[in-house]
Amino acid sequence: MSETATTILAQFQSADGDKTGPPLSLPSSVTAEQLSVLINKFLENEETRPYAFYIDGHEVVRSIQRDIIEGAQRSAEESLTIVYQPQAFFKVRAVSRCSATLTGHTEAVLAVSFSPDGKHLASGSGDTTVRIWDLATETPRVTCRGHRNWVLSLAWSPDARRLASGGMDNDVRLWDPLTGKEEGAPLSGHRKWITALAWEPLHLNPTASRLASSSKDGTVRVWDAVRRRCLFTLAGHTAAVTCVKWGGDGRIYTSSQDRSIRIWNSDGTLHAALPGHAHWVNTLALSTDFALRTGAYDHTGSVPSDSAGAQKRATDRYNDTKGKGSERLVSGSDDFTMHLWDPQNSTKPTARMVGHQKVVNHVSFSPDGRLIASASFDNSVKLWDGVTGKFLASLRGHVAAVYQVCWSSDSRMLLSASKDSTLKIWDLRTRKLKLELPGHADEVFAVDWSPAGDCVASGGKDRTLKLWKH
Repeated sequence: MSETATTILAQFQSADGDKTGPPLSLPSSVTAEQLSVLINKFLENEETRPYAFYIDGHEVVRSIQRDIIEGAQRSAEESLTIVYQPQAFFKVRAVSRCSATLTGHTEAVLAVSFSPDGKHLASGSGDTTVRIWDLATETPRVTCRGHRNWVLSLAWSPDARRLASGGMDNDVRLWDPLTGKEEGAPLSGHRKWITALAWEPLHLNPTASRLASSSKDGTVRVWDAVRRRCLFTLAGHTAAVTCVKWGGDGRIYTSSQDRSIRIWNSDGTLHAALPGHAHWVNTLALSTDFALRTGAYDHTGSVPSDSAGAQKRATDRYNDTKGKGSERLVSGSDDFTMHLWDPQNSTKPTARMVGHQKVVNHVSFSPDGRLIASASFDNSVKLWDGVTGKFLASLRGHVAAVYQVCWSSDSRMLLSASKDSTLKIWDLRTRKLKLELPGHADEVFAVDWSPAGDCVASGGKDRTLKLWKH
């Protein structure tokens, strides 16, 4: 089909709202590739970087004529603002086959987590053990024994040297991933089970020595992982704390069944409360989560030689993800809604995100912070704009509740795990199902995508851990 090209007036603009280059007179048949050449020239990039282009929220996939003037019914007479967003230099390939089924756990697998450097995989189970697996040989490396009840949550320190686990036995335990030995006595003090764990970001603390744990008992405790003592307790919620996040500016975010979110300073004082949800708040995510989790490690696998170098790289990666704005927070609730917050500037939500018909179980920002995915008991995954909170798409295909979502490190794919025993991979460009990964014999509770993107791990009720590769 030949395109009738007209001339349009256009202005490039960054995602932060800065104008780039002069207003341009372009043929409407200009393609995304040609726009890419232009913007790389204007930005004087030394190496050509991939970009995605949006006009009024519509992506230019083929050409402005086809996607915007014909597709989005925009007039060619008016000036168009072309928002450009840098894409990851590297591309993650979709995992498509189960490369190993790892048996050993004797009860359901409740948590799986890759280490920030991508070398280790940890799993926590109802059988009270934490297991660490060797990814090179796809075999068990060590079994960490000590918990007296189900292991509910896992968190790697951002320098990858320690693994923390939280259990139904009210204790937090720290493990050496190389030996599987517990580092000292358990961190005891909570009166009910542990619901979530969060380490202080590496760019704020190069020794990665402080850890926060949230509990069903309504408190959050901050621990010194080296001296093995509780530094302070964050008390103020009037019901179970469901989630804890340690932000890049040093503040700690907590969500609770008391329907509120609280923000705490790193010395334990209350900074602000964020009311607004009408039911339990189940889950939180920060726009910088991926950068905070991986610290100084990126997709290249290169490791800084000393802690100062690691701290500098972690700081650069954090600032790069955060951009000019502030860190954003999203919350998901039993009231079927999500709220997007700009917690540094307001205690009122930026957006109230409605659309799910049942409980919102899990929310997650894409590694580049531009999109939000939500998993719900209504069998759907929904996509939202990570800056405005605007609804973008429903990803339908699961036939039962969706428990968890996770992103590929290049932000181009999304993975969902469901009660229907399948994993599904969604393509973000087409917003369609890319691959289905059947294989589990029962509900899939936990899923994680390795930071380098080469491996996915999933675990669930069938007691097995499955590794998926390209």
